[in-house]
Amino acid sequence: MRIPRPAWAVGAALALLGAGMVHTASDAEAFAATSKSTVLNYLRSITGTSIVSGQHNKEPATSPRQYSQQAQSVTGQWPGLWGGDMMFRSADIGNRQSVINEAKAQWAAGSLVALTWHACSPTVGASCEFEGGVKTQISNAQFLEIVTGGTNLNNVWRSRMAAVVPYLRQLRDAGIPVLWRPFHEMNESWNWWGNRPGVNGGAKIFQQMKDYFDSQGLTNLIWVWNVQDNPAGGWSSYYPGSNYVDVVSLDVWYKNHPSSSDYSQIQSIAGGTPIAIAEMGKVPNGTLLTSQPRWTYFMVWSEQLRGNNSNAEIQAAYFHPRVLNRGEVRF
Repeated sequence: MRIPRPAWAVGAALALLGAGMVHTASDAEAFAATSKSTVLNYLRSITGTSIVSGQHNKEPATSPRQYSQQAQSVTGQWPGLWGGDMMFRSADIGNRQSVINEAKAQWAAGSLVALTWHACSPTVGASCEFEGGVKTQISNAQFLEIVTGGTNLNNVWRSRMAAVVPYLRQLRDAGIPVLWRPFHEMNESWNWWGNRPGVNGGAKIFQQMKDYFDSQGLTNLIWVWNVQDNPAGGWSSYYPGSNYVDVVSLDVWYKNHPSSSDYSQIQSIAGGTPIAIAEMGKVPNGTLLTSQPRWTYFMVWSEQLRGNNSNAEIQAAYFHPRVLNRGEVRF
């Protein structure tokens, strides 16, 4: 289908075209069922030349594309990557199917799919509020129990993981690879899994989830490891190892855009693995896109799209010649 573009967006594009700063999205095509290797190979192929635009869509689960729609309203183009969440509040957990249905629709329309999970701590109920549930502190002893097989908290955690398996299997059965980002911002202390460096910390719970999901046949998951741009550094101490990670990613919140040292540190950890900006509040500008060309996708965080960026800034990002929107992502 032809991507609709309002007249004012066309005018903005033409202005940028005159400055040599825009490409135009071609007709979007539905993606066929495929394997995770297809998407991973695609990310490798665009490394250094292009970057996929992305938009996260947070709760409620009843509106799983509201922020992607905002991006389309501003630019006339849909993001090349849709992001969603497996959720934490009771009503949203009860409506996870809407998130999965949207993931299927986005893939069918020609956008890549990413999912994260703001999981409730195993020390609280299966559903929770963000404050005191996802954003909560647990003791080292409690965390050790979570990652120790056969313990009560480990059994609770395995039951929480088991609850999301049927939803992820639907995407596997549909041939939809998923950029799966669990335990994000592993070097931060706001979440119950974070700020635990070393082999028995965040790396271990990441490894255990991958091992469990592999045992459940979730061969469609592209495992995205993630830290925040915390100036304390030492990000590699949270890394679970190349056998467990398909994409190395950074959330950018301490500053608008990754610094050159952030970029270097992520590349040092990743080696030849694709790298990405998994969350950011400020859309990329031309300076970032040309000076740090190895990022393979960026994901703007939900309400930050309109709350932290002007229409002109959003348009400039989407119309930049390095940026690939829906219809320009082709395997």
